[in-house]
Amino acid sequence: MTDLPPYGRLLQLARGEHGHFTMPFHENVIGRPGYLHGGAIAGLLEFAAFERLRLAIDDERVTMKPVTITVDYLRGAGAARGDTHCDGVIERLGNRIANVDAVAWQTDRAKPVATARITFLLERP
Repeated sequence: MTDLPPYGRLLQLARGEHGHFTMPFHENVIGRPGYLHGGAIAGLLEFAAFERLRLAIDDERVTMKPVTITVDYLRGAGAARGDTHCDGVIERLGNRIANVDAVAWQTDRAKPVATARITFLLERP
């Protein structure tokens, strides 16, 4: 497992299996009182997408550059619901382009707080 970059450490992300991340509710991720900041949620979604793609490619020489990121905020992510979890799902993995969907939820995966669709440009050696 590789170390997280500074932003991942600021968010206090915990890496799980198969690209799963968990972000605890803490002072650095608060937006409006009692809720997560949208940027923290977007960061969590992006980390999960990158991690899922990295695990699938399994080649550190491949550069993954996000080309398009679309985030849909579906409901407020409140402190009362605890940690926020996120997984990425690869929808397409080609030689030059990959599409990854990410879903963030708190207590029930069937009730996501946000989703993202990220298109990556892949530069292979």
